Amino acid sequence: MNALTPQRAGLITDLYELTMAAGYWQSGKFRDVATFELSVRSLPPQRSYLLAAGLEQVVEYLRELRFGPEEIDFLRKHPALAPVKPEFFDFLAGLRFTGSVWAVPEGTVVFAEEPLLRVTAPIIEAQIVETYLLAMLTYQTTVATKASRMVQVAQGKGIVEFGTRRAHGSHAGWLASRSSFIGGCRGTSNVLAGFDLGIPTYGTLAHSWMMSFEEEEDAFRQFTQVYGADSVLLVDTYDSVEGVRKALHGNLPFRGVRLDSGNFLETSRAVRKILDAAGRADVQILASGDLNEYAIAELLGQEAPIDLFGVGTDLVTSRDAPALSGVYKLVEIESGGQKRATAKFSESKISYPGAKQVFRFPGRFPGRTAAPDGQYDHDVLGLASETYADAETLLERVIENGELVRPLPSLEQLQARAAGNLARLPARHRQLEASDSYPVEKSQALRDLLESVRSHYFAAPVAAGGEKKR
Repeated sequence: MNALTPQRAGLITDLYELTMAAGYWQSGKFRDVATFELSVRSLPPQRSYLLAAGLEQVVEYLRELRFGPEEIDFLRKHPALAPVKPEFFDFLAGLRFTGSVWAVPEGTVVFAEEPLLRVTAPIIEAQIVETYLLAMLTYQTTVATKASRMVQVAQGKGIVEFGTRRAHGSHAGWLASRSSFIGGCRGTSNVLAGFDLGIPTYGTLAHSWMMSFEEEEDAFRQFTQVYGADSVLLVDTYDSVEGVRKALHGNLPFRGVRLDSGNFLETSRAVRKILDAAGRADVQILASGDLNEYAIAELLGQEAPIDLFGVGTDLVTSRDAPALSGVYKLVEIESGGQKRATAKFSESKISYPGAKQVFRFPGRFPGRTAAPDGQYDHDVLGLASETYADAETLLERVIENGELVRPLPSLEQLQARAAGNLARLPARHRQLEASDSYPVEKSQALRDLLESVRSHYFAAPVAAGGEKKR
């Protein structure tokens, strides 16, 4: 547990979840057991994969789910719930999450329509949690994916997350620190994330320090008197090249210089030349300021002598693709001992029914163009009841009867899993641009179930566009 464990967990939801909950209770449906699945409907432009993240916070939230006296008093007085019988609020007072959760482990590569998570629980419990689960999983998955793209193009150079000040709130900054580490970043500037999660923290100094001294060389000297050989000096306040010369002229101890503006390619080359001529090949160059994966790839493609990149805004907001089309759909419901598969058929938003599993096939398969041995070849989205001897199954049981099945992995283990997953995804499926789509097939059993559910609601089959076939 950490400093950002949900408080008033029951109220971290949309109002309509609670109006539905009251309706379920008053109609007697609260005894039904529902299965919901959370997935991403489609990948954003220039994203060929996603990197799952956020499960640990989901687990913490489900274990803390409850309504305290103050929250219940607030809901009793809410105009939208005025028609609800008083006994419903007594029911809420004792509500805890008692269901089961199957989920794709954090650090796993996933694709559109594949469930990140499956919840089976009494319908009120499964319904109320929708809002939090969508927010947590889609945001952290967004940032972890963005981080992984930067790490992949960095050619072994380090990426450090510097974005809390640009995040959409301090909580988002903490979550971004966590998910960017899963995506492969070396560390973060967020001290709370370092305290809570053990993520390595990085920091240098700001331009305000430099400007507080009349002379730039004096600012360098005073800083190195405190931090000695561990100092990383910000050299671009006035002129980056002259700043490096002043640091060298003072014969100061420092291990790095930071460039925060200007033409990083030209400046890093000039700075590297000056440092090497002075016998300071040991000094590293850190670049920060409006960087993203495209800028990093371009700089390193031109052999910019930059050793470390600090990335803020584009990482914690995933500025080019800031949100995922996450959905949380009812796929199955059990009432009175009878189980019924469910699906949505509204235009362009058809969902597949039934509890599902993702089957991932590695290696070579006769008769098809496939990935090299050990690399991922294709996925099959099928029913949870299906089995495939040659496939890995992605969704694992995490919670059973409201209790954690096994301890969750450490962040270091999640980072290693992410790196391993990405290494097994063929390069053509993880290019920054114009990447080939990774093949995800629907099993015959899943397609048959969809047609069976469809036939219950339509006299004639319905095409993918939502119109009846004639």
